[in-house]
Amino acid sequence: MAKVGDVDNRPVQQGFRRESDEGKAVAGTSESPDAGGGGGIEMKKELGLMDGVAIIVGVIVGAGIFVSPKGVLLYSGSIGVAIIVWILSGVLSMVGALCYAELGTMIPKSGGDYAYIGEAFGPLPAFLYLWVALLILVPAGNAITAITFAQYLLQPLWPTCEPPYESVRLLAAVITCLLTAINCRNVKWVARVTETFTGMKVLALLVITGAGAWHLMSGNTELLEAPFANSKIQPGFIAVAFYNGLFSYSGWNYLNFVTEELKDPYRNLPRAICISMPVVTVIYVITNIAYFAVLPPDEMLSSQAVAVTFAEKMLSFMAWTMPLFVACSTFGSLNGAIFASSRLFFVGARNGHLPAALSLININCLTPIPSLLFLCALTLLLLFIRDVFAIINYVSYVEILFIFISVAGLLRLRQKAPDAHRPIKVSLIVPIVFLLTAGFLVIFSVFESPMEVGIGTLVILLGIPVYYVTIGKPWRWLTQKSQSFNRFCSKLFLCMPNSEKLD
Repeated sequence: MAKVGDVDNRPVQQGFRRESDEGKAVAGTSESPDAGGGGGIEMKKELGLMDGVAIIVGVIVGAGIFVSPKGVLLYSGSIGVAIIVWILSGVLSMVGALCYAELGTMIPKSGGDYAYIGEAFGPLPAFLYLWVALLILVPAGNAITAITFAQYLLQPLWPTCEPPYESVRLLAAVITCLLTAINCRNVKWVARVTETFTGMKVLALLVITGAGAWHLMSGNTELLEAPFANSKIQPGFIAVAFYNGLFSYSGWNYLNFVTEELKDPYRNLPRAICISMPVVTVIYVITNIAYFAVLPPDEMLSSQAVAVTFAEKMLSFMAWTMPLFVACSTFGSLNGAIFASSRLFFVGARNGHLPAALSLININCLTPIPSLLFLCALTLLLLFIRDVFAIINYVSYVEILFIFISVAGLLRLRQKAPDAHRPIKVSLIVPIVFLLTAGFLVIFSVFESPMEVGIGTLVILLGIPVYYVTIGKPWRWLTQKSQSFNRFCSKLFLCMPNSEKLD
């Protein structure tokens, strides 16, 4: 690249095709400059419909539903309100996913929110999303998932106490490196791992719901007889309850990160969304009903792992299987997250917002090995910070904020590029409902958690000077060092650029 990052200042219409351009190239194909055209090497389209469904379900259903569904109960105050929050969180996630289906088929690029914000609002807002994702959201989320996997896999070996800190961190590092190696080697391997472990986590949730149904059919309904007792209906509490519910559904937009590797994205992207989101919502709701039928609210709120406490009551001598199910769930979720999020950095580098070395593709495996190794290194770094769980709390509201901006970008593009080809076009009421609800959550979270919101906002704002120093008007010595690093990585990893030029 000529700079540390050349900003793409072309008109937004060049990012997607118009209705009259049916025979011309579409962004993301080998002829598109945005996708690294001009004969550049590209990744294969190897993901089918069920692969897409497995990625969405696999990333969404992580450790949260097994470990800490108590967040919704804590802020809703009652079983009845908590169930309503779980249902409406699923509906709102589905509404957001439909907006992303329009964006993803209109702008068929990998990168998800980063690509959509860039097309709608320009390079600086897109870079700020990339900045927060790079600095905190993606590596911290992956580190937490890896640590959770290690804790639950090792728990049966230390049944009366917590596993040693060093053992947990070491196993988390090993599994992160193993899954990174699989992602570097073959996309089909990634898809098979995702599908296998998605099936296992769904099986675990079916075991929980089956045990809960048997408990209810045996006449044990006393815990559900007063579902709305002690309800908290203050707007601040409702907002935070929804925030916790939506956080458990996070990941529904991950398939948009890998659009360029999806076969027939115009059909398979919206189909995968429409299949996976109702499935996840139904599973989440009936799983929580099973929890509430067996565990009193006080016991749920005091439990460190609700599914394990549930299993100790209902599965008797088979209770030891639940920590293994949780470990399998987090393993599959981490695999999907590594696969999808590495494409975010790959696309960011391709657009000049990160060193061009991260946009290189291995000529044998056709995978973005430098981007994957970069993400692995960031995750390993955060693994050895004792307070990594606290880090994500301070900036997690930022994720909802940028999703809000992405959906606002849909309305912006309706006005900015009215003639753009839209294989899917949702009713205008859909993004408006999502924006009003998400805006309510963001505003009230300011009053309920001002410190977390303030620190998250500060992290975003720190990206502005970084943008102008490294991309807007980069220092010459930084540009030279970046070019040398790019050429070194190209030789080291047997990679070719996703464009004609590397510099």
